[in-house]
Amino acid sequence: VQLQASGGGLVQAGGSLRLSCAASGFTFSGYALAWFRQAPGKEREFVAAIKWSGSNTYYLDSVKGRFTISRDNAKNTLYLQMNSLKFEDTAVYYCAAPLGRGYYYWARADSDYDLWGQGTLVTVSS
Repeated sequence: VQLQASGGGLVQAGGSLRLSCAASGFTFSGYALAWFRQAPGKEREFVAAIKWSGSNTYYLDSVKGRFTISRDNAKNTLYLQMNSLKFEDTAVYYCAAPLGRGYYYWARADSDYDLWGQGTLVTVSS
């Protein structure tokens, strides 16, 4: 049972990146999924979440209109398209699933998520 995030890198302010999170070992299509991030010296924060069907999405206010979360249940993969990146988006990004909460559950609190990817570093240069 694992999540594996990828796609991070160094990008100039105003640029774009797409993160991916490949899942294995559980019924991917039954769970909401989320992205969190942790900047140096700061607490981990919620970025975006998507319900099991992809029909509902939720975002941190500061990324609304710039980031898009999506999923491909046939490929067991979660995505985060990040456009118009800002210096303050620099962080390690993690994908997460609330397996212990059961199917269809979603939340903004990281304490509700018990399966985490290893993180992928996004660095935005100003």
